Amino acid sequence: MNAFATGYPHRVRSHGVGGVARDVAWLVIPAICLVGLMVLLGYLVTHVLPSSAFGKWDADIPRRRVEYRRQDEVSESKFVTMLSATPTIVVLTVIAAAVFRWIFGRWRESLVVIYAVVGETAVFMATTMLIDRPRPAVPRLDEAPPTSSFPSGHTAAAMCFYGSIAAIALWHSRNRWLTSAVVILCAAIPLTIAASRVYRGMHYPTDVMSGALLGAIWLSIVVFYVRSHDAVGEPHAAVDADRRLVSG
Repeated sequence: MNAFATGYPHRVRSHGVGGVARDVAWLVIPAICLVGLMVLLGYLVTHVLPSSAFGKWDADIPRRRVEYRRQDEVSESKFVTMLSATPTIVVLTVIAAAVFRWIFGRWRESLVVIYAVVGETAVFMATTMLIDRPRPAVPRLDEAPPTSSFPSGHTAAAMCFYGSIAAIALWHSRNRWLTSAVVILCAAIPLTIAASRVYRGMHYPTDVMSGALLGAIWLSIVVFYVRSHDAVGEPHAAVDADRRLVSG
């Protein structure tokens, strides 16, 4: 625990219902803007790119991957894709939120994880309702959920959850080697998940690229907001609280 925090603020402010409502009110506008961006990108992917050389490459990749993949259900790609399955992300989010609340004695770090995952899910669902892209016409190794192929929800969720863990490690850890290990691992997992989703016939490359972009943008918004506001909405007090937390 000392690797991430060497002391606690003398006074920890609670983040009640009012604080969460304020956060949601601030975050809803960026979320709507992100939905608009993803819908525009989805339109380009489904209506403009298919006739281009890039669009043909995008459509051809899932077909080529079929030649090299294993049909075994218990394969490495199956395990990798489970790392960002909805039940996995829900359980890991609850665990991470509880652990960060215990380590730091406040809710801000936990809220980074919660807002990142919940917000990403909302943006993803809104996008899939507006962009209807069929999944690749190849044999699939997973059961296809009733959502559009665009964007990849697994990839977006992985970017937000594992990315939030990396962000918190960078935010607080004073151990350079621990921080590097956490960041490298948390960066590798979403990339591996994206590759596995294409490999298993569930998405086109542009789906996972767009999912990664969605996750990266939303996580950046959440981290910026939470780091720049304290529990009662004061924009500069949060920075001072961080300094007390890591300096003991």
